[in-house]
Amino acid sequence: MHSSLPKFVTGFAEVNGTTLYYETQGEGYPLILLQGGNLDLRMWDVQFAEFSKDYQVVRYDVRGFGRSGVWGTPYQAHEDLSALLDALAIEQAHLIGLSLGGRISVDFAIKYPDRVSSLVLAGPGLSGFNWSNTGMEWLGPIQEAIRNGDSKQAAALWLDGPYMTPAMEQEALAARLRFLAAENSRVWTNTDPKELPLSPPAAQRLDELHAPMLLLIGSRDVPDIHRIVELLLTAASPNIKRVTLEGAGHMINVEQPEKFNQVVLEFLKDL
Repeated sequence: MHSSLPKFVTGFAEVNGTTLYYETQGEGYPLILLQGGNLDLRMWDVQFAEFSKDYQVVRYDVRGFGRSGVWGTPYQAHEDLSALLDALAIEQAHLIGLSLGGRISVDFAIKYPDRVSSLVLAGPGLSGFNWSNTGMEWLGPIQEAIRNGDSKQAAALWLDGPYMTPAMEQEALAARLRFLAAENSRVWTNTDPKELPLSPPAAQRLDELHAPMLLLIGSRDVPDIHRIVELLLTAASPNIKRVTLEGAGHMINVEQPEKFNQVVLEFLKDL
């Protein structure tokens, strides 16, 4: 029988000239949760509690977000992840990433294939992807708020955009997202993140992805994310599964947490 109180540890890891705040809970095979942009590790609250019943779960604030340090010197997010795993003495793990976290996971899997047991990519980004310029009028007011130095307004406007619309239709969830977005609003007016892309980018290197892969997408997610999932289906992995969560948008782990958890845990169990 599982303990009702899995082992819980928090800390700060010194990595690549900054500090990353992390939390670990549970025991077993390592599983890393990578956040979406403009939020922080707390977006994984439900998964952190559930997955730690069977795994050693690690979640962390990506550089610049949450309690982690600022961007500062040039960096690569996937190298920060590598350094964090080194600090935690984790050789290999399952990676679960949403949006920004999906992009970081893919970059990491290309650079460090031997350290990735599987990839669970939810509404993932993809380095080197040719983002659409159509239907992007919603970005105009955000850019105006950024020019005015109003990070709180930029964060609020982002919550009104198409990536977040389905999630914001849930009253309790909307309140939580408003809180997390406000807590991380500084990212909107940071003028020099200095993130160096993977080179060549992942979009040109899908033949280097060999880990088992679960692709999760909401039926109401934006067209670009659907196109990224279609691209990832062409990766070299011999084990790729796509699951569409009907009615969900971009934030599928918080919009439909029970379904999300069920699909992910079944995928990991089948491995």
